[in-house]
Amino acid sequence: MYYPRLKDLREDKDLMQKEIAEILGIDQRVYSNYETGKREIPTRLLIILADFYNTTTDYILGRSNKPN
Repeated sequence: MYYPRLKDLREDKDLMQKEIAEILGIDQRVYSNYETGKREIPTRLLIILADFYNTTTDYILGRSNKPN
């Protein structure tokens, strides 16, 4: 699965992949694989990202166009 909104949300906050990876407690390369869809995002991390970006998991997954 490809997660284009992850990159958009990150860039909207002017953050680097490394900074988000540190928040999640993972390596930057692993996070990069989430943004490009090479790896599925574990539910636990998806929830952390949704909380961090103040949005919903459905928005990140592309299941909704409403960020809140």
